[in-house]
Amino acid sequence: MISWEQSINIKTPQEIEIMREAGRINAEALQAAVSLIEPGVTTAELNAAFEAVHRQYGVYSPFKNYPGPYPYPASICTSVNEELVHGIPGDRKLEEGDIVSIDCGTVYQGFVGDMAVTVGVGEISPDAQRLIKATEHALKLAIANLVTNNTIGDIGFAVQTYVENQGYHVTRMYTGHGVGRKMHEGPQVPNYGKPGWGIRLREGMTIALEPMVLVGTPDTVVKADQWTVASADGSLTAHFEHTVAVTADGPMILTLLNEN
Repeated sequence: MISWEQSINIKTPQEIEIMREAGRINAEALQAAVSLIEPGVTTAELNAAFEAVHRQYGVYSPFKNYPGPYPYPASICTSVNEELVHGIPGDRKLEEGDIVSIDCGTVYQGFVGDMAVTVGVGEISPDAQRLIKATEHALKLAIANLVTNNTIGDIGFAVQTYVENQGYHVTRMYTGHGVGRKMHEGPQVPNYGKPGWGIRLREGMTIALEPMVLVGTPDTVVKADQWTVASADGSLTAHFEHTVAVTADGPMILTLLNEN
């Protein structure tokens, strides 16, 4: 999104448990939206399915009315094909072969869960399949590096090295971030970096890790709606994200439907 508080907020074990419930609800709501994806479905319908689960739990999205060029008007972001992030749900109908990224958040008892997935619509091309697989694997590498005494640069280096070895690019404009009582807290977590660079990870930090991968260029443009970010050359993009806690026992993914 646009800006965030840079202070790093260490969470207690009790707060992490609350965040895990926020993440579980978020994952359930995301699953409801993803289950609708097929040719002919509009991105607004995906947003409505997500919001229906929120109403069941009495929770809300930190995305809605997020400040920017104008208040963000939906509870999720739906970014299709060349769109990388911040796509606004509307009357656009998904088509066979599209890929759509859904980025979403949930606030539960004052804490945020934030996650994203990229999904194919019907049968997608081998190139699109490979991009999605690579981006999801980049997220797994980021999570594996979220351990005490590693640095922010260690995470970015792992993501960047893998993604570029696959022949893709990572965005230089948009980053992962701390998350907790606010959707955007410190630190920023770029998808590029050098080993040993930046702050060291400490137990109790909670971070939204989110590789954003582009096929043709790392450069992006903002579309006329002033929110949607797309690849500058119109090539495909993908985005995966989990909220993860740094613990003494290693990374704990907080945005899962269950503990498995």
